Formats: sequence, structure tokens, C-alpha cells
Amino acid sequence: MKDVVRKTSSFSRWLTKIDNYWWVNFNLLLTLVRRDLEARYKGSILGNLWPLLNQLSQLLIYTYVFSIILKVKLSLEGLPEDSKLTFGLWLFAGLIPWLAFTNGLTQASGSVIKQPNLVKKVVFPLSLLPLVPILSTFIESTFGLIALTVMVCISSGVVNETLWLLPIVCLPQLLLTAGLGYFTAGLTVFLRDIPQSLGVILNLWFYVTPIVYPANVIPESWRGWVFWCNPLTAIAEVYRDLVLAGEVQHWGELGIAALMSLVIFYVGFWVYKKLRPAFADVL
Repeated sequence: MKDVVRKTSSFSRWLTKIDNYWWVNFNLLLTLVRRDLEARYKGSILGNLWPLLNQLSQLLIYTYVFSIILKVKLSLEGLPEDSKLTFGLWLFAGLIPWLAFTNGLTQASGSVIKQPNLVKKVVFPLSLLPLVPILSTFIESTFGLIALTVMVCISSGVVNETLWLLPIVCLPQLLLTAGLGYFTAGLTVFLRDIPQSLGVILNLWFYVTPIVYPANVIPESWRGWVFWCNPLTAIAEVYRDLVLAGEVQHWGELGIAALMSLVIFYVGFWVYKKLRPAFADVL
């Protein structure tokens, strides 16, 4: 009986220790993210409104090029048909997750080499470093999402009830970004060409993802590959479904994207964990 009590007590202490470990790391992560957001635009007049202005500037550029010059037209239920406003809202809904993904991944790739002092501290949890810029850019993207929701409400006169489903699509987006962030952050310590290579890859990735053009213009023989093999396609389309259409038309594609994101996160974190013991020696 005493052995059972002793084992139960040891198990309880072990659970308490694990719970305290995760709680301390979570609080530390929140603190680091808050400091990162405060430091990004410290001293500027507009402060954290700059991310929204950057998103809006890209929206204006792409809308001008594709809607006015190339005359790309589309129609969405509940919004003005074949208008530049409709195209702009549709484009903005796809740009928001893409910009959060690319900005977070780009900054995460250099997160370890930019913090050599923290890397050399034995007690610091290095697994938090790539997550800080990813979560910061994700939070910044919510400014654009709020602006988009307001513009859709003004133009259509309704707020889609599907907005509450946004966390469903945000989770695969975060897993995908974090997985690739861990992978590139770990490799960048040993191969400093990774951030530059990543910029080239993301430029190519952008144009094989239907962000600035409708998915229905993709040849039928290629459309399946773009939807089922590119998780950003499903994520961008579901963003549009939830904010603009008011119904999800790509559940299957989102499920595959979520599964791929989970696998990428596991592989990326595994690689980062394997490389982590050598960080201090290289830096």
C-alpha cells in the first residue's frame, strides 16, 4: 500500500513539474512576443499600424496591376459584380495569410543566429526563438483581417457568421509556418545561404499559389496539384470562403493542408531539435 502511495505521489510531482515547465515557457513566449512587437516600431509615430499600411500598399499595387491593367474580373455573391472593390477585397483576403506566412518564416529563419547571447545560455529554452517572430507577424496580420472584415461589412451590409471558424484555418497556417521556421532556423546556423535561398523559393511559391489570380484560371490538369500539394492554396481559399463567401467550399483541401502542416511541423521541429546541441559551438 505504501509503495502505491509513493508511486502516486511521485507521478503527481512529475505531472506538476511538467505543468510548471510548460506554463513558465508559455509565459516567457508571451513576454518575448510582446517585447518583439514593441521593439519593431519603437519611436515611430504610427507604431504597430505600419504592418496594416504595408498590407494595404501591396493591396493597392496588385489591384492596380491585375484589376486595372490586366483587367482580371470576378464576381462574389453579396458584393458588387465585376468591380475593382470586389477584386480588392478578394485579393486582400488571400494576401493576409500569405504575408503572415512569408514574413514570419523569413524572420524565423534568422532568429537563432541573431540571438547568440541567448543561445549560449544553458537555461534558455531555444525552441521559443523561431516562434517569437512567427507569432508577432501573425498578430500583426490580425489588423489587416479586422480591416478586411469592416470593409466587407460596409460593402455587403452583412457580417458572415463563418468568421468564428477562422481559428480552424489559422491553426494549419501556424503549424506550417512554425515547422518551416524551425527547419530553416536550424539550418541557417550552419548554412548562411538559407535566408537568401528562402527569398527565391518564396517568390516562386507566390506565383504558383492563386493569391493574385483566381484558381479557376489554372488549367484543369494542374489545378488538382495546386490545391492538394500546396497547403497555402487551401489556406488562402478558406480565408476567402470564411470572410467573403460565408460558406466553406474547400473542406477537403483544408483537411489535406492541415495534415501536411502537421507533418511539416513535426519534421521541422525534429530537425531543429537534432541540430540544437551544436548551436552554441557554431555561434
